[in-house]
Amino acid sequence: MSSSAADPTVSPVRPIRGVQPSFDDLGTPLRDVTFCVVDLETTGGAPGDSGITEIGAVKVRAGEVLGEFQTLVNPAEPIPPFIAVLTGITDLMVASSPRIDSVLPAFLEFARGCVLVAHNAPFDTGFLKHDSQIHGYDWPDFAVVDTALLARRVITPDEAPNCKLGTLAKLFRATTTPNHRALSDARATVDVLHGLFERVGSLGVQTLEDLQTFSARVAPQVRAKRHLAEALPHAPGVYLFTDDRGEVLYVGKSKDLRTRVRSYFTASETRTRIGEMIGIASGVRGIECGTTLEAEVRELRLIAEHKPRYNRRSKFPERQHWLKVTVEPFPRLSLVKQVRDDDAGYLGPFSSRKTAERAMAALHEAFPIRQCTARMSRTPQLSPCVLAEMGRCVAPCDGRIDTSSYGEFVTALRTALVSDPTPVINALTRRIDRLCADERYEDAAVHRDRLGAFVRSSARMQRMASVSGCAEICAARRTDDGAWELHVIRHGRLAAAGLAARGTDPRKYLDMLRASAETVLPGIGPVASASPEEIELVLRWLDQPGIRLVEMNGTWTCPTTGAGRHLSRLDPPRSEDLQHPSERRRRLRPLGAARTS
Repeated sequence: MSSSAADPTVSPVRPIRGVQPSFDDLGTPLRDVTFCVVDLETTGGAPGDSGITEIGAVKVRAGEVLGEFQTLVNPAEPIPPFIAVLTGITDLMVASSPRIDSVLPAFLEFARGCVLVAHNAPFDTGFLKHDSQIHGYDWPDFAVVDTALLARRVITPDEAPNCKLGTLAKLFRATTTPNHRALSDARATVDVLHGLFERVGSLGVQTLEDLQTFSARVAPQVRAKRHLAEALPHAPGVYLFTDDRGEVLYVGKSKDLRTRVRSYFTASETRTRIGEMIGIASGVRGIECGTTLEAEVRELRLIAEHKPRYNRRSKFPERQHWLKVTVEPFPRLSLVKQVRDDDAGYLGPFSSRKTAERAMAALHEAFPIRQCTARMSRTPQLSPCVLAEMGRCVAPCDGRIDTSSYGEFVTALRTALVSDPTPVINALTRRIDRLCADERYEDAAVHRDRLGAFVRSSARMQRMASVSGCAEICAARRTDDGAWELHVIRHGRLAAAGLAARGTDPRKYLDMLRASAETVLPGIGPVASASPEEIELVLRWLDQPGIRLVEMNGTWTCPTTGAGRHLSRLDPPRSEDLQHPSERRRRLRPLGAARTS
């Protein structure tokens, strides 16, 4: 889909030159990380049941102290006597101190952009997170280093009987003795942290990422495979884990290939099946992409091509279910797995047979067409079934209705599939209301689920068919750094993608993309040129704010009476459901060099 390759499933992987990476390339050097070492004193051991009485923090980088933070906190509850004896903090000392809701903004500002460090970090961060949530403050996504956990990895019982802060402070000859006051304990933790850095540095830990991996419970054989990510770029793209035979084990995407792949070798990866995959993997192949949409589409196509054993979704796009209005003198609804060029009406695709059967039941509720599977001539002579006796079928089997009259029901059914589902919605709504009036709520829920299956699938098909019907859509979006994301979409399939750098003419780049884009011919059915998942990715991208439709060959519309306007009855309103991108007032504005600055 780049200018050099039209189809991402067959385009060659861009070669990556072999270089000797420096420590800076492998992560954030510890010397460049600003750490905020924090310690709390509290009235007890559990957030919610206890309050904070003191916060102390020291900000350090490259061994230099940048600042300190200390304050007593009024916990709004009596301090237990044994806590007062342990810490020396009394009720009288905190009586005039600020409450935690006044202290938190100042602390969060002090710690902004830092890596939090604490001894037994879950205790301190647990209190801070809990109080932030209670008082409506957003808790930043801090990286956290636990000096107690790190010490357990490198300190042997011969060196120290335990990993308490006081014991470690003596071991590393800290300049401050811990005394259960927050700032003193934080200062002592700084010295312990630097002492631990000396230990782990000799073991090859030079970056923040190395430190987080080392301090976590990561199997040595997993940690040893971190080098597999070293050749990957810091760029959006797709990665493929392979075994020693070259078989693709797993396919994924990321905005930053190297960072994402490195995360598989840390404690943040807890999925059992992925852990098994990492144990088998012997290589990682990266495919750099110009845009995030290109990466998402490449991932889908590569999963469908290789069917990796450790991917769970999108492996079998060919496994789809459709409802078909058969082509015969007296048509009926049939559940099929393939769309054919036979002028039949179709609804789908459905992700499961059960959902398709629910939608079929909804249609039978609204239209009394036959449900039997026997083929019928124009003059059938069969015995009517029980549905005819119940008034649920017009019974063409015994000749009581001719093909012309029966065809009126079929025409209305086809209209409900593609443009106006009102008859189905009205019929199911009346049935649900009657059941609720009779207090038959479980039966009403069954019909509600049938209505939901039909409306959602119909809205989805109409939305995808609208973009699939366009021979070509060229769209652009300006990025935060002034570049242009450019995409060429043909019959709903992403045919080309690229990134025009800031200062270049995006129109010329788009013309080049169009010339080299994949040739896509209209297929059979509403979503035949691409998988439904790909079309939905394309629609989601087109629906973003700031998208400019540059060129369009075809008519991109959805029926005003279509199923999309009824989705609000089923779910809370969502912008992608209630309004089609083409219904918004977007002008086709040309892109020019004047807009590249």
